Amino acid sequence: MGGMSIPTEPVGSLPRPAKLQAAINSFDCGKITLDELRSVQDEACLDSINRFEATGSPVISDGEQRISSFATYPLTDTLAGTGLAEGLVPHGQYFAIFDDGHHRQLPALAKGPFRYKYFAVEFFEKAKAMATLPLKQAVIAPSMLALLYPLDKEIQGYTREEFYSDLLDEAEKDIRKLFDAGCGRVSIDFTEGRLALKKDPRNPWTGKNMLQTFVDLNNRLLDRFSAVERKNIGIHTCPGGDCDSTHSAEVDYAELLPSMFKMNAGYFLIQLASEPDKERIYKLIGENMRPDANGVPQVAFIGVINPLNPRVETAQEVCDDLVLAAKYIPKDRLGSTDDCGFSPFSIDVKPKHGSPDVARDIAFQKIRSRVDGTKLASAALGV
Repeated sequence: MGGMSIPTEPVGSLPRPAKLQAAINSFDCGKITLDELRSVQDEACLDSINRFEATGSPVISDGEQRISSFATYPLTDTLAGTGLAEGLVPHGQYFAIFDDGHHRQLPALAKGPFRYKYFAVEFFEKAKAMATLPLKQAVIAPSMLALLYPLDKEIQGYTREEFYSDLLDEAEKDIRKLFDAGCGRVSIDFTEGRLALKKDPRNPWTGKNMLQTFVDLNNRLLDRFSAVERKNIGIHTCPGGDCDSTHSAEVDYAELLPSMFKMNAGYFLIQLASEPDKERIYKLIGENMRPDANGVPQVAFIGVINPLNPRVETAQEVCDDLVLAAKYIPKDRLGSTDDCGFSPFSIDVKPKHGSPDVARDIAFQKIRSRVDGTKLASAALGV
């Protein structure tokens, strides 16, 4: 990795430029065609990739500029639900209600069989043609899409287990297609894990004790891959990061991490830069991560960048976090990442930043700090 011994990688998303967000709205309103929207997406992707490569990051992404959101990319053309996949209807369960009061809602499954409309490889292959550095790709967890199925009833003629079987088949294809296309790293977004422990009375699914169901479902997916493959399949956890707000930051990691590390993934991208007591969480990670997760040693990529705060972390601050974490996490199983994607949902005005365009500029400064700080920590730790 060009002199960088501690690995570092992004979660995935970047703020969409204001021009792209306006184009998405125009498409939803029927003012432009899908081809016209895709042209603006292509422009945003090329800019994202070029600027990402300029940060020195050894692994980049396309900033998820072509997708509706981290959770709904397989299901719809846009976040508003334009072009919804067959069998889905609008206005399903809330995924999350954020601390600032806004919410994000999933569609609902009305009938089977469940099929993805888009696979992540379609976006990856377009980005790969624009890039000169290795690309990683984030995909959505089966546990998130499990929330498409009605919470307390079954769909006539299509049982929950039949849905799970179809869902896992689609999720497996999503990852295998990426590996076949040359994607070296795939991370599974699992922000619903922490939210499952919140028990928010406004959001019924969070009170159904679903964390173990989520872990079991995701392990059914991971069990379809070899240890060699799972070394490059990660899990990302965070308390949400949308419109500069979170949905479950008050949930203690002590409740989540013992269950999360039971998933047989090779690495974990863990929000930490915005935690009030990072050292306590580093210790919990060291105690719960497994040296042998069904044949693969688990690696912890700690969050050293807070995408919700416009202040740019210094490289020394990043270094200091990693050096402290290495007191509890083995150095050969330690990496760095951002707390979350910088804009997991395509429509995000980034209110604390002033605008999405300002937020994009800040994001690339933060990524450079992560890269430079990780190099400093590698030297300080002698790895």
